[in-house]
Amino acid sequence: MGIPVSECLLKLMAEGYTLDDYRGDIPPRWCTGCGDNGILAAVQRLCRDEQLPPERTVFVSGIGCSSRFPHYMNAYGFHGLHGRALPVAEGIKLRRPDLHVFVSTGDGDCCSIGAAHWIHAIRYNMDMTVLLHDNQIYGLTKKQASPTSPRGVKSNTTPRGTYLDPLNPLSVTLGVANVSFVAQAADWIPELLYDIISEAYHHKGFSFVRILQRCPEFMPHQFDPWVQNPDKMLLLTHEKGVQLSAGLSKVYRKQEAHDPGDLHRAREIASLSEQIPVGILYRDSDVPCYEDVRMVDRLHTPDVIKGVLEEEFDKFTIWPSE
Repeated sequence: MGIPVSECLLKLMAEGYTLDDYRGDIPPRWCTGCGDNGILAAVQRLCRDEQLPPERTVFVSGIGCSSRFPHYMNAYGFHGLHGRALPVAEGIKLRRPDLHVFVSTGDGDCCSIGAAHWIHAIRYNMDMTVLLHDNQIYGLTKKQASPTSPRGVKSNTTPRGTYLDPLNPLSVTLGVANVSFVAQAADWIPELLYDIISEAYHHKGFSFVRILQRCPEFMPHQFDPWVQNPDKMLLLTHEKGVQLSAGLSKVYRKQEAHDPGDLHRAREIASLSEQIPVGILYRDSDVPCYEDVRMVDRLHTPDVIKGVLEEEFDKFTIWPSE
């Protein structure tokens, strides 16, 4: 005799979701040592800790190594066109504000071909968590310079070295109207990586997290000075930001008690060149979300969608005569 459906649901609610419930059907195909693996582990852990129902969670991406993210999550996913992750995610959130929306994008995907969408997504301030995987190079297409590549980097498109200074995603985001959450993390500090993504998820609005992500194939030594010398990192702490464990405080001694409400200081920190800041640079919970401004009257749940479709079908149904 089978177990009643009600008992199955009660059992599921009691046991909750595990990490396995968020793992996709195929294993990650990123290179060994790629920082994307650490980002994936942090996000899966967040989903487990927050008990996010996979059927109410969506991962959207564009094109690039980072954009394979939806394939490795057991949730709804949309692998979109190059640079178009944000408008797709905005459409999803506008029609289904009840869903948990995450965006994975790369430095080329977001800051180059997708730059216009990025700027306006900040203005709209829709409630979603955006993870910028920044390895400072085009990885999927095999080593071309990206907008965040440091000056002088030799690549397949810049064999003599890049001529321009890199774009700073933090400074750009902090300079756009309606900005509400900006943070920076590093894949080699997994404890803070998780904490920062968690803070971003809990913020209502457009949460932008730039993650410095190592590429062992095409930029294997790019972040070595900061990985090998913790004193070159600046960890931002605050009661409205993130707090450090005793272990992290012992290793990373350069710290600043930075108030995320101070936009001017956030912009100064974002412009630091010698030190890499890690933590929450800015947070403003009072910025209105676009989906709320539009005042959606009802959630577009499956039942609502089904009802609308049936109403339309009924207009063309030929009922059998009595």
